Amino acid sequence: MRNLIAISAALLLAGCSGSSQQPQSQSQAQAHAPDLYKVNLDTSKGAVVIEVHRDWAPMGADRFYELVKSGYYDGVRFFRVLPGFMAQFGIAADPKLTAKWKDANLQDDPAKQSNTRGMVTFATAGPNTRTTQMFINTANNTFLDSQGFSPIGQVVSGIEVVDKFYNGYGEGAPRGRGPDQPQIEQQGNAYLEKDFPQLDYINKATVQ
Repeated sequence: MRNLIAISAALLLAGCSGSSQQPQSQSQAQAHAPDLYKVNLDTSKGAVVIEVHRDWAPMGADRFYELVKSGYYDGVRFFRVLPGFMAQFGIAADPKLTAKWKDANLQDDPAKQSNTRGMVTFATAGPNTRTTQMFINTANNTFLDSQGFSPIGQVVSGIEVVDKFYNGYGEGAPRGRGPDQPQIEQQGNAYLEKDFPQLDYINKATVQ
């Protein structure tokens, strides 16, 4: 089972489908996060606090800081929750906002930490394709370390809340019967609320 997961990990953790050739826009390269900061996720199941270490992954920490400060994650669904693996989020509630960031790819940060339980990491669609999607490891997924998944922080409070996120939809389409990422990008929460109403979500994300 672990071998199957490891082989398909890059696909399983795919983010928004952008080209790795596309440069990051200048307007979205400005943010510089504090060396250490905390983000509070007020979720439908309770509070989750993420502590972000900029020295672990500077470009990823800066991007997360900018997105949280701009309100990007407010209303975002945990659209892919796989027990014993991770909880993934990061496609905006408003498809216009998703479109704004879809091709704002980041260069990869070298993996300095391991994807152990509670670590928070950007999803990718291959090398240098991080944009807005992230996942919280709910197990020790150390096999991801060698595949370019670089943690930017860790859950310091509320990992038990993450464990309670609804996981009944399973893997996303077309591999499973869960939400289809292109449809989320195109329709936002209107699609998820109609077809996947039990998904948990972030009411508001704030920098503490």
